[in-house]
Amino acid sequence: MSKTIVITGGSDGLGKTLTETFSKENNVIIIATNEEKMNLVAKENNCSYKVCDVSNYEKVEKAISEIIEEYKKIDVLINNAGIWIQEELDTNDSDRIKSVIEVNLLGTINVSKAVIPSMKENKDGLIININSQAGINHKAERVVYNASKWGVTGFSKSLQDEVAKYGIRVTDVMPGMMKTEVFSRMNIEKNMANGLDTKEVARLIKFIIDTPSSVMIPEVGIKNINN
Repeated sequence: MSKTIVITGGSDGLGKTLTETFSKENNVIIIATNEEKMNLVAKENNCSYKVCDVSNYEKVEKAISEIIEEYKKIDVLINNAGIWIQEELDTNDSDRIKSVIEVNLLGTINVSKAVIPSMKENKDGLIININSQAGINHKAERVVYNASKWGVTGFSKSLQDEVAKYGIRVTDVMPGMMKTEVFSRMNIEKNMANGLDTKEVARLIKFIIDTPSSVMIPEVGIKNINN
């Protein structure tokens, strides 16, 4: 049965793969800030998009309201938007630190907050937070990124407890390193040979979506066995 699926950060990387995976049989709406990229992805996959900064709640609320008005409900929210930061804390750019926390953590909170009222009304809904192995591990030169992802871990676990009584499920997905352009965009040289193919992560997320609504998968990790 066709679902209405909202994917944040859906214009590239894992988000683009998720859009390609689900748009064939579902109503997919991608949310991101780069309209040029989204327009191309939308045309290729016959889906819709909304230009929106997930760190701005007013804009998020407007975008979600427009989606619900058009499609009547949102069955699945995939909080995928995220940005990377590296280096030792004292050398990190303060504006970049702010952006990472606002997109990775606050963005996840904002979009979840915006969709929950509709899901409560429908007594059904699935929120999938694309977290990271960084949400359970610690590593030097990743203090800000890991802090944002640990925040997502705590948010996901607490939200699971809060919304289950309304028929809403929350799953925290923790991939290892994926073969995306997240590092190259920041001019970071990294051997990606053992990275996960985004199609494998998309396959896992499809399984979660296809799982009966009476079953909640609280969290799931996925990584290359050689990494």
